[in-house]
Amino acid sequence: MEPALHRRIADDLRRRIATGELAVGDALPSESQLCDEWDASRGPVRQALAALRAEGLIGGGRGRPPVVRAERLAQPFEDFLSFSRWARQLGRVPGQHTLEVARRPVTREAADVLGLDEGEHVVQVLRQRLLDGAPVMVERTTFVAPVGQLLFDFDCDSGSLYEYLIGRGVDLSVARHVFDAVPADDTDATLLDVDPGAPLLRERRRACTADGEPLEYSDDRYRSDLVTFTIENARQSVPALLRTGVL
Repeated sequence: MEPALHRRIADDLRRRIATGELAVGDALPSESQLCDEWDASRGPVRQALAALRAEGLIGGGRGRPPVVRAERLAQPFEDFLSFSRWARQLGRVPGQHTLEVARRPVTREAADVLGLDEGEHVVQVLRQRLLDGAPVMVERTTFVAPVGQLLFDFDCDSGSLYEYLIGRGVDLSVARHVFDAVPADDTDATLLDVDPGAPLLRERRRACTADGEPLEYSDDRYRSDLVTFTIENARQSVPALLRTGVL
């Protein structure tokens, strides 16, 4: 299903900003120009501009064309897109270095989240994630064994784990995200090029099937100077969770 028109307009403007086609300080096309470009009424155009304002991408006074304020990247989590797809949609190059793919007994924390007994075997993945070659996140992911074992036939440095698993018929439909701040441990510091103890933004995610069966638990740690999360909500609508980057 094609995204709603206001989302397509917003995505295109984000792409122009991310690629430098619209630089910080540049004025965006006027509402009337965007209406002509997209063969749209003012409603979808104004919705798209409102979304970019909420993300901090654009600003400007009333009666004047909006101005680019920052080079940020945003991904609506309601679509549950992977890190790789998020980056590619906005004109950036995703990357990853896989440090480990291993079958081992589940940890207590992951067992609680995945509904497993302690000692059951799972598949754990440790990866460094990159945007345009720069390290931005350390990904520690635990999959239940029937799902994780599929990764032993996949080159985890070649692209998105989610895209591969979904292509193999795995139902990753629903996710719950919990956010907090943690100090960088030695592994984080090495992989993210920060000092030990530096503040990181942590996302802990549980991914389930449409029926609620847990399949994955991930502890993802982002450089807080490069990535932030924003929640955008409105009356009578489902809140949208936005991941943003400031590379």
